[in-house]
Amino acid sequence: MRLRGIFRVLGLLICVFSATLLPPAVVALYYGDGGGTAFMLAFAISIVIGFLVWYPNRSVHSDLKVRDGFLLTVLFWTVLGMVGVMPLWFAEELPLSFTDAVFESFSGLTTTGATVIQGIETLPHSLMFYRQQLQWLGGMGIIVLAVAILPMLGIGGMQLYRAEIPGPQKDTKMTPRIADTAKHLWYIYVALTAACAVAYHLAGMSWFDAISHAFSTIAVGGFSTYDASMGHFDSATINTICVVFLLLSSINFAIHYAAITGRSLMSYVRDPEVKAFLGIQLSLVLLVFATVLVHKQFADTGTAFNQAMFQAVSISTTAGFATTDFASWPLFLPLLLVFASFIGGCASSTAGGLKVVRVVLLFRQGMRELNRLVHPAGVYTVKLGNRILPPRVVDAVWGFFAAYALVFVVIMLGLLATGLDDITAFSAVAACLNNLGPGLGDVAANYATIPDAAKWLLVVAMLFGRLEVFTILVLLTPTFWRS
Repeated sequence: MRLRGIFRVLGLLICVFSATLLPPAVVALYYGDGGGTAFMLAFAISIVIGFLVWYPNRSVHSDLKVRDGFLLTVLFWTVLGMVGVMPLWFAEELPLSFTDAVFESFSGLTTTGATVIQGIETLPHSLMFYRQQLQWLGGMGIIVLAVAILPMLGIGGMQLYRAEIPGPQKDTKMTPRIADTAKHLWYIYVALTAACAVAYHLAGMSWFDAISHAFSTIAVGGFSTYDASMGHFDSATINTICVVFLLLSSINFAIHYAAITGRSLMSYVRDPEVKAFLGIQLSLVLLVFATVLVHKQFADTGTAFNQAMFQAVSISTTAGFATTDFASWPLFLPLLLVFASFIGGCASSTAGGLKVVRVVLLFRQGMRELNRLVHPAGVYTVKLGNRILPPRVVDAVWGFFAAYALVFVVIMLGLLATGLDDITAFSAVAACLNNLGPGLGDVAANYATIPDAAKWLLVVAMLFGRLEVFTILVLLTPTFWRS
């Protein structure tokens, strides 16, 4: 383990992140909202921390190995989340306890979208902007941004990329060099954000709201500058724009890159995960629409379809935007939408959940076992598209699913021990582990009323969800620490 090399990189990354505290200070200056002091103080402290971590190890130049990448990734997300706490905790306009500030910071950075704040629209513009920016930075992963510049510092980035990019196909690179891969990811990410912001503005949002909501939409985060979320705008057009960009952001960014460079939409048509994802979304929208229509949840068919489409896509892609209280919808719909968030989006997208490709492979593996029961001598394979997958990939997916379920059960039992009821505990773990945000029961609106112990457990769930379980669990194995 190259601890000094890890601390050298960690210090540099903290310094890079500290620069992201300056834009909210500029927003505070522009609006004259008085919130700039907290951000400048946080910037000064974080740059000092980064320097103190980097300086003693500045002369260490060793290549990072895979183990180092895992440790650095977990350390950086944890430290970065704690650095992100400072402006929220220092702000006089936002009287949060330390626990609440930690919860809000990690919720933003992991793109979970759960909040403990009430009266969001009354906050200074700088604090509203900062919450949205946190989600945008966490969406694609601040580390993927960092590896684009690390080669200039003489540090290889592949180990960080492998630990950060979600999905079972982590070694798939769009370009031969990892720095170029990270840059292309961010080019697409920034382009989608800009397009989304312009669309929101043309649909009636102010530029501040348009940019803020574009940040959380492309990050599939769910934070809003209003307590009522997207419901504040009461616009079918804005809802539709949000749905379109949520779907785009939930598709594998490598597929976007292939479509752009190949100047053809066939990349989407040929990809089995994208087809499965869109099929799931369409089925979910139609089921929710039919149910709310039969139960006359809305005054007219057009409104019913728009609301059903928005909530189905928002919850199932793990964004968590709201236009209405979906927890009060009839029959099975609230639980259906929460369960849909377990599937989430595609691998290498900004969405959370298990990822569509894993769910598809679990289903096909299950079908293979059923076929084997009927024909024990038969030879059956698991395919993704036209490609036969090796047993190691299928085993890894089953292992991930087992680990995911174990983490879910352990954290849920912990929440029950803090006094939460069954529905609240179940939905809170689902919402935070899947990086969804809103839940059911006591956490349908926000998480302000649950015990502090429960909030700390949910912060852990957010990290497990954002780093896809194995990245953290591997640190708990004795094998990892053996030289």
